Amino acid sequence: MLSIKNLKNEIKEKQLIEIINESLREYKKIHKVLIVHPDYTRFDFTNKLAPLILKTLRERNLKELHFLCANGTHRKMTELEFHYKLGIHEEKGLIFFYNHEFDCPERLAEIGEIPSNFVSEKTNGFLTNGIPITINKLVLDENDLIIVISSTTPHEASGYSGGLKTFSPGISGPEVIDLFHWAATLIGIPEIIGNVNNPAREIINLGSSFLFNRDAPMLSFNMVADESDMKPIPKGLFVGAGYDGFIEAYEEASMLSSKLHVKYIEKPINTAVQEIPRYYDEIWTAAKGSYKLQKPGVISKNGEIIIFAPHVKCFHSNPTMNKYIMDIGYHCKEYVHNFLESNPNFCRNVAAHVINFRGTGHFNKIIGSEEFAFKLTLATGIPKDICRAVGLNYKDPNSINREDYCDSDRIWIQDGGKYLFDLKKKMKAD
Repeated sequence: MLSIKNLKNEIKEKQLIEIINESLREYKKIHKVLIVHPDYTRFDFTNKLAPLILKTLRERNLKELHFLCANGTHRKMTELEFHYKLGIHEEKGLIFFYNHEFDCPERLAEIGEIPSNFVSEKTNGFLTNGIPITINKLVLDENDLIIVISSTTPHEASGYSGGLKTFSPGISGPEVIDLFHWAATLIGIPEIIGNVNNPAREIINLGSSFLFNRDAPMLSFNMVADESDMKPIPKGLFVGAGYDGFIEAYEEASMLSSKLHVKYIEKPINTAVQEIPRYYDEIWTAAKGSYKLQKPGVISKNGEIIIFAPHVKCFHSNPTMNKYIMDIGYHCKEYVHNFLESNPNFCRNVAAHVINFRGTGHFNKIIGSEEFAFKLTLATGIPKDICRAVGLNYKDPNSINREDYCDSDRIWIQDGGKYLFDLKKKMKAD
């Protein structure tokens, strides 16, 4: 594995060029290359890496370069967003851009299945069916090289993002995406987020392993960036080859991310306002504002998380997914389990999302009431009646003033959803 990291200073372009040249040194003649990359919701330096990789590939007789966006169930990226994300424009006959289309069966192929006993073991028996692994067919084409560019930060469903998660569920089919997120929910955010190795990551690893018995070599470029400024500052790049290299690069990137992206606090917070960046443009992604405050003890009992995002006007930009959310609303795990008994075919990905966003709670089935560990309030462009209809509190975003949330019990988080919060005393105990 090749790596470069610098906690104190920015990694310079010259250093990035050196590690890219070294990682691609043995690939002398590569005509067709596929690069799988993050989507618009990832705050990273893909736009620095991609042009440098392209320059090196051109020197190796490149004929076709295909870029596949690993957007999972997120909305498609526009052509302008591709240009911004990659720092590259399409070139007829040479450079091609593709969005992954998780719900388009013609673009998918099945490559294996995670056994039911493995899934059952990792979810403590909550989920007992196997997971057939479907993947975007572009990965299965006759490529001379496949490069995965990914960014690494704490993640609610995989511990940390990046690496093999780009394949599964990043460019997988709906069954994989649904069951993976559902499995992660059954394990629980507090058990996963910020933990490098965890049961959900083991499911990802096994699901992705089926890709590595093919001819095309695969490289993982794991990025770590400082997200405290308006633009990402390169702090680490970890390059691994093959299955073991992907895992090693992910683990090293995660360890660096843990030093950059986890904020420790002295005592529980009573009220937290997460000011959501504009590139999280739906609740589906803005939900990170809730996920990253759910470590035990971070929010005081009956405290409140306010998602401040006036630009957000829907739960999901996909009308079907948005309708699913409206149909079920936001509830605790016990409520959703009860709902699924009567609606067994309901989308498990949506079921996972509504549980994860709403957080820990208890459902009294006899009287039909729920109690939650914290209050969850939307201060967005979603109207009050719709917020109420899905079980969330509403606050007019125009009524919120930052200066009202800057004391010992209340906190305003400008880069909402970027940082994982944990208690400092817990850190010392660990």
